[in-house]
Amino acid sequence: MFDKILIANRGEIALRVIRAAREMGIKTVAVHSTADSDAMHVRMADESVCIGPPPSPQSYLSVPAIISACEITGAQAIHPGYGFLSENAEFVQIVEDHGITFIGPTAEHIRVMGDKITAKDTMKALGVPCVPGSDGGVPDLATAKKIGEEFGYPVIIKATAGGGGRGMKVANSAAEMESAFMTARAEGKAAFGNDEVYIEKYLTTPRHIEIQVFGDGKGKAVHLGERDCSLQRRHQKVFEEAPGPAISPEERDKIGKICADAVAKINYIGAGTIEFLYENGEFYFIEMNTRLQVEHPVTEGIFGVDLVREQILVAAGEDMSFGQDDLEINGHAIEVRINAEKLPNFSPCPGKITAYHAPGGLGVRMDSALYNGYSIPPYYDSLIAKLIVQGRDRAEALARLERALGELIVDGIDTTVPLFHALLQEPDIHSGDYNIHWLERWLAEHMAD
Repeated sequence: MFDKILIANRGEIALRVIRAAREMGIKTVAVHSTADSDAMHVRMADESVCIGPPPSPQSYLSVPAIISACEITGAQAIHPGYGFLSENAEFVQIVEDHGITFIGPTAEHIRVMGDKITAKDTMKALGVPCVPGSDGGVPDLATAKKIGEEFGYPVIIKATAGGGGRGMKVANSAAEMESAFMTARAEGKAAFGNDEVYIEKYLTTPRHIEIQVFGDGKGKAVHLGERDCSLQRRHQKVFEEAPGPAISPEERDKIGKICADAVAKINYIGAGTIEFLYENGEFYFIEMNTRLQVEHPVTEGIFGVDLVREQILVAAGEDMSFGQDDLEINGHAIEVRINAEKLPNFSPCPGKITAYHAPGGLGVRMDSALYNGYSIPPYYDSLIAKLIVQGRDRAEALARLERALGELIVDGIDTTVPLFHALLQEPDIHSGDYNIHWLERWLAEHMAD
């Protein structure tokens, strides 16, 4: 087992890794920019190293700085958290070349799944159901129009290297294809340095369902059920829950086994999430995230496992502490992402926290790096907290969420907490009757920006 781990991240996910490592008796190293000198993850780690100025490319994305921090402190492994370098295959290769263990998948698995076309082809070959669409990249507009005619409109054009909703455009008709195709290519080029796109049939009322998988790198893998992440704004998840309110136990077992078998066949190691669109009882693969997800706590809640601990175990060459037969769902869990943003425009709202009180009580978990007097820097993602609740069933979890939101105090800045108060008044939220377009439509009606 490792003696010391460096966490190449910041905020609540860095704290999450520190806590798991501490319970395992492993010392931790926090890295930070000059803007994060007083951040909570820096205070809680056993050691800290400043790796550069505030801009991410000069600090949290600086591979030489992170490798140097490992060498200075003697850290034997790096946990990437999520975001930043967590799905950067080149970084993983450099880490391994320096004799440091990367706590996550191999560079090759990250590379394969990081390219949407290769990932789809790989999953199709492994027996995972996929959305009908183009075979590989679409080279030009004429080909795009032929594909649109073949599958029927609407279709969605996606950047092969895309993510976070960028490089994605819907064409509802042949007349819209040229604008959507050119825009998707331009966004892909600007955001990812790659203008290649592919086209898929656009499902009109799907849910976003993702399957949590975990492999030991030796041909053994399990699934930990599904999460429903259908409530999204601009392709960004807002509200996540497990199990999914629309998924039957039979569907869960079937798609879960398909996913676990797929990652076992490729000797996948660590945590991964296989994401699907789900419509009319059918699952359609869209992508695989080769890292820990922001919403992993809801899965931990209903299964009673520590996914970060398991990541560390298998990275150190040890066996997973559970098998598929050990995993049984207990209750229902919901997570809401709380951002430092001003409604209704969702504009970033950094600033000083003048008062902070985290909710507590039975079934309440607050993952956050906030504290009284902390100044949220303007340089990074606006996610400042994740409120996770668990109940014996979905109704109890929703009631607990409403209670916990009422206890939460974050003064000095604007947050997205009012959005969740409002959503909890909606009958569709309580019935679970929504799809990936529901929140956008609701916002247009109730909170137009």
